[in-house]
Amino acid sequence: LAQQSNNCEGPLGAAVPPSAFESSTQLSESHAPRLARLNRREGSGGWAPQRTDRNRWLQVDLRDRVEVTGVATQGRHGSSDWVTSYQLMVSDTGRAWKRYRLEDGTFPGNSDADGVVLHKLPHPVRTRYLRFVPLTWNPSGWVGLRIEAYGCSYKSDVADFDGRSSLLYRFNQKSMSTVKDVISLRFKSQKGEGVLVHGEGQRGDYITLELHQGRLALHLNLDDAKLHSGSGHASVTLGSLLDDQHWHSVLIERFNKQVNFTLDRHTQHFRTRGDGDSLEVDYEGNVTFSCSEPQPVATTFLSSSSSFLSLTPEPRAESLSVHFQFRTWNRDGLLLFTQPGRGSEHLVLRLGGGQLQSILLPWRPVPSVFCLWFQGESVNDGLWHSVSLTTRDRRIFLALDSEPASAIDLGDQGEGCPPSSGSPGCRNPTSAFQGCLRLLSINNQPVDLFQVQQGLLGNYSDLQFDICGIRDRCLPNFCEHGGRCVQSWSTFHCDCSGTGYSGPTCHNSIYEPSCEAYRQAGSSSGFFSIDPDGSGPLKPTLVYCNMTEDKVWTVVSHNSTEPVHVRGSTLQRPHVMRFNYSASPEQLRALVATSEQCQQEVVYRCRKSRLFNTWDWSPLSWWVDSSGEKHTYWGGVLPGVQQCSCSLDENCIDMNYFCNCDADREANDTGVLSYKDHLPVREITIGDTNRTGSEAIYRIGPLHCYGDRFLWNAASFYQESSYLHFPTFQAELSADISFYFKTTAPSGVFLENMGVKDFFRMELSSPSTVAFTFDVGNGPVVLAAKSHVPLNDKQWHYVRAERHVKGASLQVDQLPLRYAEAPADGHLRLQLSSQLFVGGTASRQRGFLGCIRALTMNGITLDLEERAKMTPGVSSMCPGHCTGHGSLCHNRGRCIESNNGYACDCTHSAYGGPHCKTEVSISFERGSSLTYTFQEPFSVMHNRSTQSFPAYPDSSKSRENVGFSFQTSQSPAMLLVTTTFHSQYMAIILAHNGSLQIWYHLNKEKRPDVFTPLPVTLADGLLHSVRIHREGRDIHIQDINQKYTLSSDTELNTIKALTLGKVTGTMAVDEEVLQAASQGFVGCLSSVQFNHVAPLKAALLNRGSSLVSMRGRLVESTCGSSADMTTSHSLSDSEKSDRGKEPLTNAVQSDSAVIAGVIAAVVFITLCMAAVMIRFLYQHRQARMAEPIKEKNHRHGLETAYRTELDLQNAVRDSRKEYYI
Repeated sequence: LAQQSNNCEGPLGAAVPPSAFESSTQLSESHAPRLARLNRREGSGGWAPQRTDRNRWLQVDLRDRVEVTGVATQGRHGSSDWVTSYQLMVSDTGRAWKRYRLEDGTFPGNSDADGVVLHKLPHPVRTRYLRFVPLTWNPSGWVGLRIEAYGCSYKSDVADFDGRSSLLYRFNQKSMSTVKDVISLRFKSQKGEGVLVHGEGQRGDYITLELHQGRLALHLNLDDAKLHSGSGHASVTLGSLLDDQHWHSVLIERFNKQVNFTLDRHTQHFRTRGDGDSLEVDYEGNVTFSCSEPQPVATTFLSSSSSFLSLTPEPRAESLSVHFQFRTWNRDGLLLFTQPGRGSEHLVLRLGGGQLQSILLPWRPVPSVFCLWFQGESVNDGLWHSVSLTTRDRRIFLALDSEPASAIDLGDQGEGCPPSSGSPGCRNPTSAFQGCLRLLSINNQPVDLFQVQQGLLGNYSDLQFDICGIRDRCLPNFCEHGGRCVQSWSTFHCDCSGTGYSGPTCHNSIYEPSCEAYRQAGSSSGFFSIDPDGSGPLKPTLVYCNMTEDKVWTVVSHNSTEPVHVRGSTLQRPHVMRFNYSASPEQLRALVATSEQCQQEVVYRCRKSRLFNTWDWSPLSWWVDSSGEKHTYWGGVLPGVQQCSCSLDENCIDMNYFCNCDADREANDTGVLSYKDHLPVREITIGDTNRTGSEAIYRIGPLHCYGDRFLWNAASFYQESSYLHFPTFQAELSADISFYFKTTAPSGVFLENMGVKDFFRMELSSPSTVAFTFDVGNGPVVLAAKSHVPLNDKQWHYVRAERHVKGASLQVDQLPLRYAEAPADGHLRLQLSSQLFVGGTASRQRGFLGCIRALTMNGITLDLEERAKMTPGVSSMCPGHCTGHGSLCHNRGRCIESNNGYACDCTHSAYGGPHCKTEVSISFERGSSLTYTFQEPFSVMHNRSTQSFPAYPDSSKSRENVGFSFQTSQSPAMLLVTTTFHSQYMAIILAHNGSLQIWYHLNKEKRPDVFTPLPVTLADGLLHSVRIHREGRDIHIQDINQKYTLSSDTELNTIKALTLGKVTGTMAVDEEVLQAASQGFVGCLSSVQFNHVAPLKAALLNRGSSLVSMRGRLVESTCGSSADMTTSHSLSDSEKSDRGKEPLTNAVQSDSAVIAGVIAAVVFITLCMAAVMIRFLYQHRQARMAEPIKEKNHRHGLETAYRTELDLQNAVRDSRKEYYI
C-alpha cells in the first residue's frame, strides 16, 4: 500500500543535512559537495571535482525513498564552470545504480554559471539516492555544479522473499468468482526466475504472475479445466532484464475476457481464450516485512574497442582460478586474456558467434592451437551467466553456469580446433568485451572494484563502476508486422524474413497493392499476394489476378464454389451456408474499398422453390453481406428492391411475379450482385424446398473486383494561397508518404504538418530538387533529391519518403535513394499537433501550383478529390489525358501532356505510331546486317535515360531486357549479339537443328552459359516472339515462362555494339556462335528492343547516323503487323511482299503488270497531293486559332494557366470521342 501527498513538486534537498551530499572527488575544501545546494554561494560557490577525476559524479542522499518529479542544476557561482549535459542515476541503496533515461538519453545542462535549468521528469521515479554524472561542460572552464530535486514523500509496505517463503491471503469466503479484477504491485529482484503471484480455484481457474529469464509472464485461465482442458489458457510476456535490482511497476486490469497488462508504462491488451469470462480462485506464512539489499557491484564495459580491466594476480605455482558473472547482447568479444602457468602459452576466453570459447595460443605462432568451447544455447541473451576457469597440473577446466566443467590437457599435441578452423573459431578476437561484469574473484579472492575505480588496484579504461548499463533495445519492439528484433549492445536490427515486409523496421510491404499494379509491372495472369493497405496493419492476402481482358480482375475465392443441392428446408429449419474466404473480413473490406467496382455471381436454379412468399411477399430465402446485414434482392437488382433481374428486364416467365422461381416451376434466377458496399456474400439461407419435388441448386461465385479508385485520385491547385487540410498525421515512430505530382511552377510546398517543436515538410524547393525536411527534436534533417533535368516539366513524377527510428529516406522517380541515419540515442517520436496541409502551408505562402495524385500516408490514401470539391482555389482531378486510368501509350511509350491533348513519346519503344503500337520490321537478305554502336559505356547511357516511373531498381544487380519477333527458314542463324570492351558477349542464335539458344559469356576465365528454351525448330517460316529478362543470375524467358540461372551475376560491362544478322570482322566468341554469326540471318526481324535501345527504329528514322551501320539489303517490312491476320507466312510470301517495296531489276513485265503499275502510280500521286492539301489546310486553321502564349515568371501567370487547364479538362470530359489530338 503506497501513500504520497497530492502536491508532489516540493524541494527535497533543502531538508537533508550537508553530509547527504557526496562526490567522486573535490577540487578543494571550498569546492566540497556540501556546497552544492541550489542558489547557495558559500565557499567557491558550488562543487567542482579534481581535474584528474575520470569518473566524475555528485550525489545526494534524500534519507528515504521519495517520489522525484523534477531536478534542477546551476553552475558554480561567479565562475566560468558549469555543466552543459549530464546523466541522472538513481538507487535505493547508494549501490547498484540505474540510469534514468530520457528519450535522447541525456539531460541538457546550463549555459551560464547562475541560471537555473529545471527538468520535469516525464515519468516520476521513486528512489532514495540521486547521482548527477557530468558529461560535457563549458569548454572555457571546468565542471561546476549546484543541484536540487523536487517531489514528495512516498511510503509503502515492503515484503522480502528469500525464494522459499510465501505470503498467503484468505478472503472471508472460501471461494470468490469475479468478472473484474485489478492487481497492482511493485517488485525488484536480482534473480531472473520466480513466482510473484499465484491463485487457483477448484474448477481449474488460475492466474500466475512470474519472472522467467528476466521477463515477466502472466498466465491466465478462466475456463473450467474439467470441461475444457487447456482451451482457455492464455500467456503474455512483457519486459526484459527485470533482474536488475530496481523497482518495477505492474498493473493487471481484467473485465470479463479483456485484459490490460502493464509493466513500467508498457501496456499489452489481449483477450482470454475459451468460453469462461469469470475468475474463480481460493485464497488461503512466513515473510519478512523489510527488503534485504544484496549489493553485488557491477561494472560496465562501455566500448567494444577500448574497454579493459587489467589485474595482476598473486603468483601461484602452475595454478590459476578465475570466477565471474557477465551479461551482454554482443555475439563476439574478448572476456579474458592471461598466462595460465609458467609456460609460453596464453589463454584466451572469448565470445564467438554467441558461444563461449577457450583458446590456448602459443606465444610464438606455431601450428598447434587448442580450442575448447561450449555448443548449446547462446550466451549473448542479456542474462547473467557464470564462468569458472581453473588451470591446474597442466590442465584447464572451464565451467559455464550449471554445466559440468570441460577440460583440455596442455600436454596434448595437434590441432585442437574443429575442421572448420577457417572460421573465426581459433583466431584472436578483434573486439573487446562490451557488457556487464560482476562477482569477479581471482584465486578465490574477491576483487574490490571500488579500489580499481579509485586507482588503488590494477588499471582500466572506458569502464563505468557500480552500474550495469545494459539496455534492452528491443523493448519496445520497433520492428513492425511481426518482424523479429535482434540487438547488440549499441543498436538493433529487424529480421523481416517471412513477414511479407522489408526495410529497417519491416515497415514496407514487398507486395504490390493491387492486381493493376502487377500488370503495370509487366506480370501476366496468376496468383499474387497483394497488400491493399501497404504499410498498414493488414497482412498481405493471396488472390488470383486475371489480366486477360482490358480490365484487370482481382478474384478472391471461398470454401464452396461448387453447386449446392438443397432439399427439405423450411423457414423453421432453413438451409444455411456460411462462406469462408481466402482473405480475412478486414482484408476484404480494404480490397473492396480501394476497387472501382466489385461483383459476385449468384447462380440460382429452382424447382418448386420460391424466393418470396407469393401471398405477402415475405422472403423465403436471403443472403447476408460482409457486415452481417440481411438482404432480399438478387442478382442484377439494386439494393432495396425485393426482386430479381428478370423483373427489371421484363422477361420473367410469369409476369405476375418478380422472380422466375416464384412461378413455382423449374426456372432460373441467376444474376450478378454488383453493389460493392454489400459484397462479398457471407451467408445464404434457403427456406422453401420441403414440398414434394422441391429442390434448389445454387452456387456463389468468387468475389471479382477491378480497378484502383485511388490510383488516379487527384487535385489541382491553381492559387498559391489555396490548400487542402486533413487531420493531424499520426506518425510518431514510423511514416511513409508517397504521391505523384506535375507542375510548371519552380517551387512549392506539397505537404506540411507542424507540432510544438517537431514538424515535417515536403516541397519542390527548386525546379530540379525535391526536399524532405523534418525535426523530431534532434535538429532539422534535410534530404534533397536533385535531378539533372527539371522536374517542373508538366509530367508526372513519383515521390516516396519514409521516416522511422533508424533513419529516413527519399526517393524521386529513379534518382538515387537519399538516406540519413538517425543519431544514436536521439529523440524518436515525431510529435505533431496541427492539421495536415496538402498543397500549401498554414501561412498561405509558398503554396504549390499543379497537380497531386495518389497521396498515400502510412497505407491510407487520402481522398483529395472529395476534399477539393469544397475548397476554393482547388479543383478535383487534373487536366490532361495522361491522367486517365488506361494506358494511352503502349510498349514503353511515354505520355506527354499538351494543352490540347497528349502525344506519345516512343523514343524508348521498339514500336512506332501515334500510340507506340505500330510494329517496326525489317527484312534481311543473305549477308545483310545491322549494327548499333554505343557512343559511351552503356551503363552511363542507361542512367541518363531514366523515366518518371515509380520503380525501385536495385542498382547492384545487372539487368537486360530483350524482346523481338523473327521469321525465318534458315539455320543456323544469328538473331542478335551484343559485345563489350571486355571480351564479354550475349548472343541469341538458331542452332543447326533450328532450336533457339541463348549464350552468355560474362567471365572469360569460365565457359559460357548456354540455354535452349525449346528443343523444337523455330526455322519454320512462322513468326515467333522472344522476351528475355535478366536480373543478376536469373534469366526469365517470359513467353514460355521458364527460368534459368547463370553461373555469374557479372554485368555486361561497357557494351560496345549490338548486331543483328551477319557479323563481319573478328569476334572473340565460341565456335557455334561464330558459325551462326558467319551465316547471318535471312528473314524478318520485328520490334527489336535491347533495354532502352530500339535498333530497327534507329536504322529507319536516323539514316546516315554514325550510331547505325548497315550492310547488304535491308528493306522495311510488315511481317510483324501481318501476324495479327495470319499465323503462318512462308519465306517466299515474305519475299514477295518485300519486293513490292524494292526497285525491280532484270525482270520481264507483262502488259497487265505495266497497266497495274501505272494505275498504282496515279493513285499514289493523287493520295500524296490530297495529303499535302489536308496538311496545309490544317496548319492554316491551327495558325489562326492559336494564341501566343508566353511563359511568365510570377505566380499570377501560373495561376491563370492552371485555370485555363481546368477549363480545357472540362471540355475534354464533354467530348469523349476525341482520344488523340
